[in-house]
Amino acid sequence: MDVRALVFDVFGTVVDWRGGVAREARRLLGPAVDAPALADGWRGQYVPSMERVRSGELPWTPLDELHRSSLDEVLASLGVPGVPRPVRDELVLAWHRLDPWPDVVPGLTRLRESHVLAPLSNGNVALIVDMARRAGLPWDLVLGAEIVRHYKPDAEVYDSAPRLLALEPAQVLMVAAHVDDLAAARRRGLRTAYVHRPDEFGGRQVPPASDPDADLSVSSFEELADRLGA
Repeated sequence: MDVRALVFDVFGTVVDWRGGVAREARRLLGPAVDAPALADGWRGQYVPSMERVRSGELPWTPLDELHRSSLDEVLASLGVPGVPRPVRDELVLAWHRLDPWPDVVPGLTRLRESHVLAPLSNGNVALIVDMARRAGLPWDLVLGAEIVRHYKPDAEVYDSAPRLLALEPAQVLMVAAHVDDLAAARRRGLRTAYVHRPDEFGGRQVPPASDPDADLSVSSFEELADRLGA
C-alpha cells in the first residue's frame, strides 16, 4: 500500500476510556459510586448525544458539552444526586485524562518516522490536545469532528483527512478498533486497519478478533508498525 498518512480513532483504539473514566469517578465521587457502571452508562450516551447533532436536533455542539449534558442523566440513573456543579465539571475532564494502551506510544513513535500521524476523532480539539500532552501522543496535527463540524460516521469527517493533507484517499490509512468506523472510512476511499482491543469494555463485550474487510488486522500498534515496515 502507498500509505503516506495514518489517522486514528481515539476512544478505545488509542486510549482506555473505560478505565480512565472509572478512575476519575472514584477519585471525585468516592468508593460508594459504582465507577465502572458510571463509565459504561456515560459511554452509552455517546452515540445518542452525537446523533442529536447529526440529525439537526441540536446545532453543532463540541463533545465536551455533550458529555456535560449527558452526565446529569447518568448520575441520576445511578442514584447519585446532589453532586456539586464544580465536581461535575471536573468529572467531564476525565475524558481529557485517559491513558493510552501500553503499545500505543512505542508504536506511534515508530510509525511517525515514515508517516504523518493524526487523530480522526469525535473528540473536540481541546480534549484531544490535553490528552496528547498528558499521554505523550506524538501527533503531527489534530483532525476530526470539530474541524469540519460533523460527527463520524458523517462522510465530511473522513473526507477531510486526505483533503487537508493533500493526499489521495487511498494514501490515508484509518486505524480503529471499531468495524463500523472502518466501514464508513472505506466508503470514502480510505485504506483501513483494524486493531483488536479485547479489554475496551472490561470484559462486558468481546470485540471481534479481526475485520475481514480491512486491509490489515493487528493486535497492537507495534504490530501495525511491523506490517507497514516502520
